Amino acid sequence: MTDVLDELRWRGLVAQTTDEEALQEALSAGPVTVYCGFDPTAPSLHFGNLVQLIVLRHLQRAGHRVIGLVGGSTGLIGDPRPSSERVLKTKEQTAADVERIAVQVRRILLDDDGSAPMFVNNLDWTEPISALDFLREYGKHFRVNQMIKKDAVAARLNSEEGISYTEFSYQILQALDFLQLYREYGCTLQTGGADQWGNLTAGVDLIHRVEGGTAHVLTTPLLTDASGEKFGKSLGNSVWLDPGMTSPYAFYQYFLNIEDASVVKLLKVFTWRTRDEIDELAAQVADEPFRRSAQRALASDITTLVHGAAATAAVQAASEALFGKGDLPSLDVGTLTDATAELPGADVAPGDELVDAMVACGLAESRKAARRTIDEGGASLNNVKITEADRRLVEDDFLHGRVAVLKRGRRHQAALRRS
Repeated sequence: MTDVLDELRWRGLVAQTTDEEALQEALSAGPVTVYCGFDPTAPSLHFGNLVQLIVLRHLQRAGHRVIGLVGGSTGLIGDPRPSSERVLKTKEQTAADVERIAVQVRRILLDDDGSAPMFVNNLDWTEPISALDFLREYGKHFRVNQMIKKDAVAARLNSEEGISYTEFSYQILQALDFLQLYREYGCTLQTGGADQWGNLTAGVDLIHRVEGGTAHVLTTPLLTDASGEKFGKSLGNSVWLDPGMTSPYAFYQYFLNIEDASVVKLLKVFTWRTRDEIDELAAQVADEPFRRSAQRALASDITTLVHGAAATAAVQAASEALFGKGDLPSLDVGTLTDATAELPGADVAPGDELVDAMVACGLAESRKAARRTIDEGGASLNNVKITEADRRLVEDDFLHGRVAVLKRGRRHQAALRRS
């Protein structure tokens, strides 16, 4: 327990604390009960939320008690964004998203010994409170002049749109969560992103005002790449933890393609590898960057954490089959579909000429160019070299009856989808 805060610092997982010395003492004396909340703003958690789950797992491994909270009530309101008001979801939509996110939180926070983590839904204690009780018992402890200093609130107050009282009250609801967990479970530590500092410290203040107690906050920094751009976005879309929203293959490829300048930082954040192991991978990045050993380690570890070892093995086999010399026909239909989903392609049918298919999917500018590529030995279908320029597609070319992978050279490939 005594070293966990130092470990979190080394891994780049500490941005701010309310009282670092007092927190260090509390963690050393331990065990401490700690929680982090996750609002169902979407049907799945995303890459950024994973940082908080990692922090909880480190604290859990150090012997502390962790609570995963999914915001059935706060999700109905929405944390204010600096840009605009959120569109409120229905209670039914929110409840469905709570269940999906709860599964993700439980899976990732599962103890090494197989025991389940503590899980709570803040709707359980918020829903019974009347509006009058909310204002009398909790609202009276908040000062508007302090509430409007929160970054997101201030930004909205200075905009033409302004901010509704609904979203303005969000920080009271989150503070109430901390107070409730303090009272019921003795929870004295809350974690979250650095952008949540105002909401998190509101809970510390409420505990002090109502109970005269002491509580702590630990925030993590925003993860950015070498250019300062926020991680977790892929072509404008979030990298989701739900395999139906970001496939395990796409998830793995995202981390496999992380730049050299950032991979060591992400290894510290998202893997359990030791300092010596990470130092060795850092040396390989410096000395043999073309091997991408660090990226492979990162992609493997984080995909296993989120999707499991079997999914990782499947996507690694698919990656090898697409970009190396692996066995494409051996891939299961789901992995094959995911692996070829982002490839350029064309709809074709048995009987179509391969030269026409090469033109249709963009691997050749003309039939003549396609024939030349085949004659020079530069084209392959499902990793088998094409030797005849007048070759036509046949039924057996379509793996699982759906798709065939056509390549020009080693790097240019496309998916021929059976029409």
